[in-house]
Amino acid sequence: MFELDKNNFESEILQSEEPVLVDFYGNGCVPCEALKPHILKLEEEYGDRLRFTALNTSGARRLAIGQRILGLPVIAIYQGGVKVEELIKDDATPEAVEAMIKKYI
Repeated sequence: MFELDKNNFESEILQSEEPVLVDFYGNGCVPCEALKPHILKLEEEYGDRLRFTALNTSGARRLAIGQRILGLPVIAIYQGGVKVEELIKDDATPEAVEAMIKKYI
């Protein structure tokens, strides 16, 4: 999974024409850590058709707020540089994430 930061988010996500999944997580976020192995498994299955990335919001708070990430975890799909769908907090289940991925591949 490609690790994003405030310096490469624009070039990797906002300037990408291809659909990209962004896993927004934070230090000490227990639900984020619980979801991570499922996201990595989904990357193994769908990574050839969808780019998987992650952003630690603990080091990029302004960027996260600018993307309207106000709670964690958030799994979002960006397409053409625009956030087209996201799953927030309790909605970000492994099953829901996989269903969302299938819409964009």
